[in-house]
Amino acid sequence: MENQSTPTSVIGYLPTAAILMVLGWGGLYAIVQYTSPNGGTRWLFFFALILAITGTLLPLVAFLNRRFSSKPPASNLVVMRQALWFGVYVGIIAWLQIGRVLNPAIAILLAVGLVIIEWLLRMRERSQWKP
Repeated sequence: MENQSTPTSVIGYLPTAAILMVLGWGGLYAIVQYTSPNGGTRWLFFFALILAITGTLLPLVAFLNRRFSSKPPASNLVVMRQALWFGVYVGIIAWLQIGRVLNPAIAILLAVGLVIIEWLLRMRERSQWKP
């Protein structure tokens, strides 16, 4: 007898998304308005950017995982990890743009690489034997 739980509803992710968005977007606003761009504030900018994008896309990722469910269903940690991939992607894109080395080929290859990593992680989760 299988014990498959249904994925958490999107409403369950809203408090976490709100906290991440407030910290991320508020931090980005404070960094851009009140600091100068030196070494420490640049890393703080990237951290706040990742928090902001992760929090903004967390409800969307939760909705997509609920709408297009898989077997086994995505756990809360999987949904959070997938939203975090988007934040990391945007952070890396911003970092590459600051160095003026970003081009469409690099952006696409980076996105494909992150999708492959997530696909392999999900495949590993499906292959775990649970008696």
